[in-house]
Amino acid sequence: MIYDVIIIGSGPAGLAAAIYAQRSELNNIVIEKTGFSGGQIINTYEVDNYPGTPGISGFDLSAKFREHCDRLNTTFITGEVIDFKLENDIKLVTLDDGSQYRSKAVVIATGGSPRHLNVPGEDKFSGLGISYCATCDGAFYKGRTVAVVGGGDVAVEDAIFLSRIAEKVYVIHRRDEFRALKSSANKLLSLDNVTVLWDSVVEGINGSETVESLDIKNVKTDEKSNIEVAGVFIAVGYIPSSQVYKDILATDEQGYIIAGESCETNVPGIFAAGDIRTKDLRQIITAASDGANAITGVERYLNNI
Repeated sequence: MIYDVIIIGSGPAGLAAAIYAQRSELNNIVIEKTGFSGGQIINTYEVDNYPGTPGISGFDLSAKFREHCDRLNTTFITGEVIDFKLENDIKLVTLDDGSQYRSKAVVIATGGSPRHLNVPGEDKFSGLGISYCATCDGAFYKGRTVAVVGGGDVAVEDAIFLSRIAEKVYVIHRRDEFRALKSSANKLLSLDNVTVLWDSVVEGINGSETVESLDIKNVKTDEKSNIEVAGVFIAVGYIPSSQVYKDILATDEQGYIIAGESCETNVPGIFAAGDIRTKDLRQIITAASDGANAITGVERYLNNI
């Protein structure tokens, strides 16, 4: 069978694309890596900037997206894409179980994975005091001292969430101001049990069996210090999951697939939606918008071939 479109990824961009594809009566499937829809938002404690759903958890919002898809009888396939080829105008997708799927068009909505600090101790203590998901692991640190590394929206949201659980939260940021939304940053700075270490980076993560302390360096003064923590939550961005497609599609120096608001890539019939593409704002609302735009582009493409 040759599908009209294969949607790779089931975060907000992929799920929005699936909804639009079903409503447009395109023969499609959604391939999701884990068998659980939602992407990164399932790890978000509270979403307060998606219209009409103030205060909803990321888990609940992703469930609503998936329920919408299920009502439209969307077909989901679980598997990881390990190879992607072009057969003239047909796109061939190969999964890790050896199964293959062909389509006229593809929407890539694979998002990314957490970026690491690449400092001594990070590999050793991964899962032993180091986490890349505060909402997943924060409960283990009730009444203890933890650190959050980063200064963007995710880091600030993680720190606010952890302040409700931990006795004390350090926020370690290499700059002298947050990159997060002002409203979130101001909320964080108002919390009594949060201390921000500005202009600072982590140089090492120490401990015996689990994390016990962090080596900190001030990037402006070169002053070094050590803080005792039971856990560290790393939120310094994401690496786009574009490796499989890099030999076919144009990417920027960070690996994001080059595509504008239309989500069209340099290869006709291939679209990039959500956090995987080059864009100024990576939010749930822009990802969902990408999903809609991508399917609009798919329809236009199919009508011309």
